[in-house]
Amino acid sequence: MPGLFSPFTLKDTTLRNRIVVSPMCQYMSQEGVANDWHQVHYTSMARGGAGAVIVEATAVSPEGRISWGDAGLWNDEQAAALEPIVAAIRKWGAAPGIQLAHAGRKASANRPWEGDDHIPAGEPNAWQPIAPSAIPFGANLPRTPQEMSLQDIARVQQDVVRAAERARDVGFEWLQLHLAHGYLAQNFWSTYSNSRTDHYGGSAENRGRYLLETLSAVRKVWPENRPLAARFSVVEFDGNDEQMLLESIALLKKMKQAGLDTVDISIGFNTPTANIPWGPNFLGDIAGRVLSETGLPGTTSWYIDGPKGADQLIRDGKIDFASIGRPFLADPHWAYKAAKELGVEDAAWKTLPAPYAHWLARYR
Repeated sequence: MPGLFSPFTLKDTTLRNRIVVSPMCQYMSQEGVANDWHQVHYTSMARGGAGAVIVEATAVSPEGRISWGDAGLWNDEQAAALEPIVAAIRKWGAAPGIQLAHAGRKASANRPWEGDDHIPAGEPNAWQPIAPSAIPFGANLPRTPQEMSLQDIARVQQDVVRAAERARDVGFEWLQLHLAHGYLAQNFWSTYSNSRTDHYGGSAENRGRYLLETLSAVRKVWPENRPLAARFSVVEFDGNDEQMLLESIALLKKMKQAGLDTVDISIGFNTPTANIPWGPNFLGDIAGRVLSETGLPGTTSWYIDGPKGADQLIRDGKIDFASIGRPFLADPHWAYKAAKELGVEDAAWKTLPAPYAHWLARYR
């Protein structure tokens, strides 16, 4: 069976190992433009041995940002700033990927360390959030979003397509659509945030329409030989998990037919009252079921239990690769430490560039 340090191939992209750095918001952009922070941040994790590095949730429009500091890909200046980051990730042996996102009703928020709540209307950095329905999220994000018209829906879908074209043209090999975590796509999918009575609301088929249409539109412009991925929430942990799982699996099967290549299984985060059972590998069994029933290769994240836990999930066939987030913030050389812990021969040379590998292998 493959393990954490087996190569993984999807379309024309081959990862040197099955460690994928999850997209993690940095909130350090100015007007959506990446800068020196991002260059160092992403280069360090690619140089540290990951198989792929997925750039953080990148907004497809100004209104689609979570906070004013979010990365963006709605204009050519933002695309140009990402080119050297793509080149650096690839230079140091990792596949460069990017996640495209629209924050929906969670938009116009302060950066997490500055409050993580909605910026009051009228403040310089505030704007009007939009969503499928005029339903606010809750206590710390109480602002009522504007309900989207059919014209709004079509416009945002075009924003996603144009961002995908820019991601394609600057050389990203792996594109992930953010269909999770209470942001816009999840707002359509979830009954907590979608009370529409038109063909985008009500039944699971209608609630999934925005997601399926958007994916299909992106597939038309994203090269067939490059992986098209999604991060998708399949449970809310609200007591109705089985129904949501069944509906999610059915929608993923349709997405697979429309060109989805891989999926990152996640949590809804669409209701502040969810009772999430945080713990080591707590999404492992759910991911295994979803991937098995859909036939999609994929992954999960959230509290993967270290290198041994990631390796075991792969060997047990529950996931195909491991999405690792915060451990890489704590240690950009997590892949090297993981290889050592798992007893990989020549761990330093298999994960690090020559200057580091030479000294670490020589003086153990």
